[in-house]
Amino acid sequence: MRRTRTGRLFVPPSPGEASRLTELLRRETVGGALLIGAAVVALVWANTPWRESYTALGALTVGPSALHLDLPLSAWAADGLLAIFFFVAGLELKREFVAGDLREPSRALLPVAAAVGGMVVPAALYAVINHADPEALAGWAVPVATDIAFALAVLAVIGRGLPVALRTFLLTLAVVDDLIAITIIAVVYTDTLAVGPLLLALIPIALFGALVQRRVRSPWLLLPLALLAWALVHASGVHATVAGVLLGFTVPVIRRSPGDGPGLAEHFEHRWRPISAGVAVPVFAFFAAGVTVVGAGFASTLADPVTVGVVVGLVAGKAIGVTGATWLVQRFTRAQLDESLGRLDVLGLALLGGIGFTVSLLVGELAFGGGTAADDHVKIGVVAASVLAAALATLVLRLSARRRPAHPNGEGAREA
Repeated sequence: MRRTRTGRLFVPPSPGEASRLTELLRRETVGGALLIGAAVVALVWANTPWRESYTALGALTVGPSALHLDLPLSAWAADGLLAIFFFVAGLELKREFVAGDLREPSRALLPVAAAVGGMVVPAALYAVINHADPEALAGWAVPVATDIAFALAVLAVIGRGLPVALRTFLLTLAVVDDLIAITIIAVVYTDTLAVGPLLLALIPIALFGALVQRRVRSPWLLLPLALLAWALVHASGVHATVAGVLLGFTVPVIRRSPGDGPGLAEHFEHRWRPISAGVAVPVFAFFAAGVTVVGAGFASTLADPVTVGVVVGLVAGKAIGVTGATWLVQRFTRAQLDESLGRLDVLGLALLGGIGFTVSLLVGELAFGGGTAADDHVKIGVVAASVLAAALATLVLRLSARRRPAHPNGEGAREA
């Protein structure tokens, strides 16, 4: 115990309290609420008379200049903290490929096709709307991404009476969506590539992989290697969050010894998810979502082709792409939806895919540069589309739940 500057006695949280807090942060509804709350705070602050202080906070530069890591706080959030989110995403991706639905091609075909359709159609609609402006076309990838945390949080809130298969389908779709989005970030939005640092980054990544393959869990060994890998990837010109994905891919999923219990990937995911959901993603949302919408120019911003392209791509594009691809695969292959899912469920799930908050905001910054007018238009479009998609998905899925026949024993469908 110690005393604070005001003289009050500071009592650190007990292990039990800390454990309850981390368990709370692992809940999808809590992570989604923190994400939404951080974005709302940023939007409100950016539209008050004190908006300049919000801008100044994001522009505050910290970090060692000798290592070329003297970055604004907003960049630390996007490049640094978000790497934690992508590390957890990498763990989840590998777990799905090794031990989850993506392990069996027959089960993975429908959600994989839905994910591809839900990325191609939004990008195409955005490109059609912005075809006359080559600079605006740089943001074609903004509406392709689905926010796993946000979408699953909404489903967790509205999922009463809906089948568990709906969540499994959405999770698989979002995982594939993230994998493609990560690839786009690494390939499309790397302006200059320094091969030397990128090759050097393979050394700490390989050492990290060798240690975790031997089931080493010590943070004193793993964290320095992870930080070094992140710094070298950042120096290479590739977006630094890719380092988080690569490190996640090295972690083994299957237990070495037989018996019950989590593998190392699940163990790390369990440890790092509270930090990702409780700190990394909300802080990124706080610095990314604050855009000024007050003033005479707001109406013109809503009508701007970039804003329209993002909204149409995320809401209509996801709905058309996911439902269309699902229908085509069922029509021309033997793959079928889980028997508990109906057409309304697929439409509701497709609308949930239009919640593209975290990765869409990141792609907007990479495509147009933070603080530009086009980036502000992306932010407004992403926020508007995510809210609209969540509202429409809620209406459709609640309608589906009401139409669903009761379970023979009277309990109804299992909750998603």
